Amino acid sequence: MNDFSRLDALLQKFVDDGLPGCSCMVARKGEVLFEGYYGMADIEKGVPLGPEHVFRQASLTKVALYTTLMMLYEQGRYLMSDPLYEYFPEWRHSKKIVKKDNGETVCVETDKPVTVKNIMNFTCGLPYAMIIGGMSVSHPTAAAMRRAMEPLEKKGHYTLREQIRAMAEVPQAFEPGERHLYGFSSELAAGMLEALCGKSAELVIREMLFEPLGMDSSANFLFGDLGERLVGDYVLKPGKKLGDPGALGLMSEEREKAMVGPLGEVSGFQRVITNCRDYTKLMQMLANGGVYAGERIMGRKTIDLMRTNTLTPLQIREDFTNNYLAGYGYGYGVRTMMDRHAGHHNGSLGAFGWTGGSGTWAESDPEEGVSIVYMHNLMPNMEEYHHLRMRAAAYGALE
Repeated sequence: MNDFSRLDALLQKFVDDGLPGCSCMVARKGEVLFEGYYGMADIEKGVPLGPEHVFRQASLTKVALYTTLMMLYEQGRYLMSDPLYEYFPEWRHSKKIVKKDNGETVCVETDKPVTVKNIMNFTCGLPYAMIIGGMSVSHPTAAAMRRAMEPLEKKGHYTLREQIRAMAEVPQAFEPGERHLYGFSSELAAGMLEALCGKSAELVIREMLFEPLGMDSSANFLFGDLGERLVGDYVLKPGKKLGDPGALGLMSEEREKAMVGPLGEVSGFQRVITNCRDYTKLMQMLANGGVYAGERIMGRKTIDLMRTNTLTPLQIREDFTNNYLAGYGYGYGVRTMMDRHAGHHNGSLGAFGWTGGSGTWAESDPEEGVSIVYMHNLMPNMEEYHHLRMRAAAYGALE
């Protein structure tokens, strides 16, 4: 019999050591094996965390976003080799930064256009505008991203389409496909949903994925009572230890409004709000060949394509390796386990998923039909400390 006592004790220790609250669910082939809730949803009001509470997913949104895009792929709506300019005409003449032998950087046209594949596996060469992953803030591309965002930010509210149009003027950090760089690819992927379906990406995801899966507490925007069920978004203040309760304070109201709100109020592409019970439905569908509760949502072979590594050995070595990502490669919108020993991973080869910057984590293991979903909301999220320990305990509890 599966013994989750060590996972239960570990999650309680996370909270005892200062984490505001966390939840976790493990399921296999449609059966929930473990479900736990620890700590508080709202420390100030003394509200214990429960199954009804929802969390900000930040980048864990990508699993839902890219799953929806792969569902359109298997409908024949696009090809990975399609030039991006077929969907966004202003991207026809893309540019890149080239460093000359004398150290000077110049901007030239790319040899090849950005393709859909480049936005699926983050090889288009654009970082996020405000979060420069794996790139110096002084890099010409990073500086150009910030300059391109300034008019939009001064304008106030801006649409995803306006943001994509502005970013078309930014020179990419390298030739498309040459390197892996986490960032603006996800906005372009969300833009693809809009271009293909003629409605906001948030509604496409809801209609194609959340509603068929019965994910009633999931959306990329606030509706109904989701705002009332949203956990507090806490921050660790500089210089404080995780276990120090005095280090915790609510995030600013301005930041919250910029990230979370009703449909059409948040600029650009809104991220998912959900809970462990709902996201487990998605991750179980992916772990079990595209079928959930007896209903086929997508094809098994499409999921296999999605979770197949696309990065070269150079890209993995130089762009996708650290203690947190060790052992993983990257497919289409998800990381995928390639080397269990390098990653100290006690699950299966081919297990895949992603992480959210607010402290969320999810993985599907098709070999076992298992999914693991973990959530907390804290900045900085302390992901390496919490997620890798949780991962080890969750997989270790399986028979």
